[in-house]
Amino acid sequence: MAPSIWQILIVLLIVLFIFGPARIPGLGKSLGEAIRGFRKGLKEDEGEENKKKDKEKMDSLSEDK
Repeated sequence: MAPSIWQILIVLLIVLFIFGPARIPGLGKSLGEAIRGFRKGLKEDEGEENKKKDKEKMDSLSEDK
């Protein structure tokens, strides 16, 4: 069930009252940096897994010779 437009507006107003208009851009920037860091970590982890799989394949091929 997706939130309605009224629910989103109420949440945005609450955030505005809690943090104030001056801090909201900073919060958005921090959130964006956190998301980018998370995605970068996922990509690095996938890269390491792929390297391990490739190494295992190469090891098994060299053992067959």
